[in-house]
Amino acid sequence: MELRDFRYVLAVAEELHFGRAAARLHMSQPPLSQRIRDIENDLGTPLFTRTSRRVALTPAGQAMADKARHILALADEAAALAKRVGAGLAGRLTLGFVNPAMDAFLAAALPRFRHQAPDVELRLKEMTTPQQTDALTAGRLDLGFIRYAGQNTPSITITEILREPYILALPANHPLAHNPTPTLADLHNQPLVIPPPATLPALAQAMAAAFAQAGASPIPVQEAASKFTTLGLVAAGLGLALVPASAQVWQRQNVVFRPLAQGLPPVIHAAAIPEGRTSAAAERLVELARLCAEGEEHGEK
Repeated sequence: MELRDFRYVLAVAEELHFGRAAARLHMSQPPLSQRIRDIENDLGTPLFTRTSRRVALTPAGQAMADKARHILALADEAAALAKRVGAGLAGRLTLGFVNPAMDAFLAAALPRFRHQAPDVELRLKEMTTPQQTDALTAGRLDLGFIRYAGQNTPSITITEILREPYILALPANHPLAHNPTPTLADLHNQPLVIPPPATLPALAQAMAAAFAQAGASPIPVQEAASKFTTLGLVAAGLGLALVPASAQVWQRQNVVFRPLAQGLPPVIHAAAIPEGRTSAAAERLVELARLCAEGEEHGEK
């Protein structure tokens, strides 16, 4: 049986009149009558009793009508859900993100996304950029927000979201705190808290190249993977640190931030989506992220 057959049976069951049922179905009566007879022949049992004056349901017809009503409701529900998923208003979205992306734009974009698409189930995973690219390729992520440094990303579409500068985080009582725009050269022989080179090799290389160009040799005193640990070490006076500008949202006692007159290449935040596996929900969140990033660039809240 096809889905339309359930509609035919239910229409006749509810109208108990082939003419009215045919009109409801926007068809002529003879094809409807013939199809009901064919269904009864296929099932080997009558669904309706017919006389010149009335049509009535048999017990088998009543059972069929009850199930047909349920099946058609499920079909309508499935169609409506498909439309909502296709519009990015329902379904599931699994996304990865690097921590700076949360500070830079995701914390602003996510509530807007939730307001627009409350029925989309969000699954967020904080991951490094290499972890995200592997997961995107393997189909474990629908969307990633990564650090992009021109790396090769086969089968992944990259959309730049935001470029943010690195700034200097330093103890409030440090002499450089009185300098409104220190340079990398000012960090020569200064203790520096650095990200683990093994975790962020591209950043480590960029830092080394920038310091070499500035003729500066800071002294690495501690590795820290998270900005929270980094800022805690700065607050404790163990060293200075170069952090993305969005880290300023985390005010820490005894820590001040200063822009660099001459600094590192910017952090490039990008959205990464597997080719051929995009979804309206992912595209909706990427667009909101871009709009929030533009607001941050123009100083909007």
